Amino acid sequence: MTTRARLLALVVALLPIAGCAAIPTQTQPKPINASSPRQGAVTAPAPDNDDDPLMLVRDFVDASANPNGDFAEAKAYLTEDAQRRWDVKVPPTIIEQVFSTVPTPQSTGADAGSAQTIQLQGRRVGRLTRPDKAFVTEVNDLNTSVRVEKQPDGQWRISEPPNGVYMTTAGFNKFYQRVTLHFYNPDFTVLVPDARYVESTLVTEIPQRVMDLLVRGPSDSMRGAVSSALSPSAVLRKNVQEADDGALEVDLAEVGDLTPQARKHIVAQLVKSFAGVSSSRVRVLVEGVPILSEQVDWRQSDVQTGESLARPDADLHGMVVTDGRLVSLSDGAPVGGSAGTGAYDVQSAAQSLDGRGIAVVSEPDDGAARLRVGELGQELPLVELPAKALTRPTWLLSGAQDQPSDEVWTVADGTNVVRVVRGTNGWRAGAVNASALTQLGSISELRLSRDGTRVAAVVANKLFVGAVVRDADSVTIRVAMQLQPAALGNNVQSADWLSQDVLVATTTQGSQAISKVYVDGLKMERYGTSNLTLPVVSVAAEQNRPVVVSDQSGLWTASDVGEVWRGVAFNPEPRSIVFYPG
Repeated sequence: MTTRARLLALVVALLPIAGCAAIPTQTQPKPINASSPRQGAVTAPAPDNDDDPLMLVRDFVDASANPNGDFAEAKAYLTEDAQRRWDVKVPPTIIEQVFSTVPTPQSTGADAGSAQTIQLQGRRVGRLTRPDKAFVTEVNDLNTSVRVEKQPDGQWRISEPPNGVYMTTAGFNKFYQRVTLHFYNPDFTVLVPDARYVESTLVTEIPQRVMDLLVRGPSDSMRGAVSSALSPSAVLRKNVQEADDGALEVDLAEVGDLTPQARKHIVAQLVKSFAGVSSSRVRVLVEGVPILSEQVDWRQSDVQTGESLARPDADLHGMVVTDGRLVSLSDGAPVGGSAGTGAYDVQSAAQSLDGRGIAVVSEPDDGAARLRVGELGQELPLVELPAKALTRPTWLLSGAQDQPSDEVWTVADGTNVVRVVRGTNGWRAGAVNASALTQLGSISELRLSRDGTRVAAVVANKLFVGAVVRDADSVTIRVAMQLQPAALGNNVQSADWLSQDVLVATTTQGSQAISKVYVDGLKMERYGTSNLTLPVVSVAAEQNRPVVVSDQSGLWTASDVGEVWRGVAFNPEPRSIVFYPG
């Protein structure tokens, strides 16, 4: 028999065997939040031979950033017993890149040749929460013991590792990717970003990890402030993956009885959340059938995210409070009505996102602060709100494109956060439960995010962010978190929302005069100060518009952190208050 004939006979003989292999005819649904490791065995590199105890601990920290194989690379630095005992399920702690390994006095005694205790010292910057994988700022000094022992082969290994995983910011940035999930504001009109950090070692698995996190719901810091279109009971019929035609396919089951609007909400939430991790079309199925009959595949341009409600129209140029008057930021012309003439002696003000509403704080001769709220160009009625001082007002977005905004916030006397709501008999003030902020000190600045789900506040000259939680009877600010405490300290002057999850803050320190600060507190970028006369008094920010600051000489604009500040076309008085709608 020829070789070709023998091969043919072998193939024919194997066909029945292959045909007997078990081929599933039905795929069992898989819970979305029941993610399991899908990586194969990982061969970890061994530590460098002849590492001394100090270098061993330093290299161990560097290796601890790699989560592959259940932290296999870092475990190679441990004794076999320590590998079993090291708890890698504790939320990982991120420390500054510069840290020290210091021998303790007992490491220089008679037993130093066989065992040593090393102090790992540095500064914590935060931790990654479990299971929602959100970054939480936590700044304090680190000083923890690590015991190392010499092994029979003469190599040092860690016998008592630190409690949990410690990694540097550089290691964290290398092995974890920032993904932006999106959830809805309480009215389901605007999608709101909620940043998380997932292992980035296998790019193809990131969409699945995003889906796992989506169904778990909002991060703890935003819980109660936003909602998900996905029911927690939803399951996946298979893992999220690219179909043969390149579409990213999500096949859901057990989603409940969905209205057409709810189906659109699910599609928009998924498409927006996947946008940062995949350029593919998104195909959302329920039991293998497109979730919406009119369309199978979706891109960002196909869905309604509500961004227009949370952003001012392009023709609203912003305003400036100067010499007791309200003037346009575009040309310095006074606005209509008494707010533009100086009759109210305006000290601060805010314009609603739709442009129609104006709220001003004035200081008449009696020294008390007065809040006036009304329509642009009209006389502004007084609001019954006794106070010696009121912070710059801030507006809540409207509920629909054709509806005026009907809620303004301010802080009375640094301690009482007030929401002023439009009713049938005019504007009335009501309290906000803001104990999460007020217990920290006096509030000098408070800004609602333009989607209404967060507040930024300057409290005792420190920058905080909190979630706005609404129910039928009350509004509460919860989870007040200080942003960049080490860099900004207690020198913050003002803040404004650049986007839904990024702030621009000003301080009295020259090195940090103006900074772009992300709301989870992990990242910050500094603006230059060329041409400015410090300190900066106020700041106006809005996505896709120049940042505007007021200093001791006037107003200045810059479009990004690397730009030189340029003067505006007109010259208001120094220390003017500048603002965009919101």
